[in-house]
Amino acid sequence: MRNTAKITTAVLAAGALTLGLSACGSDKDSASDTSGPLIVAASPTPHAEILNFVKKNLAKKAGLDLEVKEFQDYIVPNTATEDGSVDANYFQNQPYLDDFNKKRGTHIVPVVTVHLEPLGLYSHKVKSADALKSGATVAVPNDAVNEARALKLLASKGLITLKDGAGNEATPQDISKNPKNLKFKEVEAAQTPRSLDDVDAAVINGNYAISAGLKPAKDALVLESAKNNPYGNFLAVKKGNENDPRVKKLAKLLTSPEVKKFIEDKYAGSVIPSF
Repeated sequence: MRNTAKITTAVLAAGALTLGLSACGSDKDSASDTSGPLIVAASPTPHAEILNFVKKNLAKKAGLDLEVKEFQDYIVPNTATEDGSVDANYFQNQPYLDDFNKKRGTHIVPVVTVHLEPLGLYSHKVKSADALKSGATVAVPNDAVNEARALKLLASKGLITLKDGAGNEATPQDISKNPKNLKFKEVEAAQTPRSLDDVDAAVINGNYAISAGLKPAKDALVLESAKNNPYGNFLAVKKGNENDPRVKKLAKLLTSPEVKKFIEDKYAGSVIPSF
């Protein structure tokens, strides 16, 4: 993703976290040391909310000491997991992780898929996608995977057509047909809700939509289908740490009936359990 002031703040926060952990002895081999709390980096909504439900209601009985660290961006949780500043993260999907590992040389792997946040198209100016006027501007996330995902969503509803073979790195240059002559404004994913007043519509990730007070199941003009969706969000660790007993405990708790009910009751279809 392209850097913004917000990301810079998150990076500085992560740096402070790293220094703090270093003072406590981060030279240890994180793959072999399973003592102490399990520190998990997460997006605030819904990931940290789900983790905090586990922490407050399930972790103690399971013998798990869980610590949740919230981050607003999509970069630091992976880099902090890679360098051992945190033990795991919970915020991303497989296409995004594949792209991140490839481009940054990291070694993050999924442990268990927990939920899906359907990507949606939102607007403060029109009541339906069909009402978008010719030449309308649509904001889309500017990272490779989420931008491609946004374009695929628009294509699935007939607003655009993508070239054959356009994959998880598709950009507006891969559009073959654009009957409404839509224009695209690429912004950092976390900023897409704020762009709604400046554009005709915006494609927004589920977690950022919920954080902005939107209800994807109700407010989205267009919403991803959950059926056969490859964008489920999962708990992830650095390769080699999959068998950490603390990670195994958390994976079991995150896919428990209690968590499923919590997700269904709290998010009412805006976040969907994947287990």
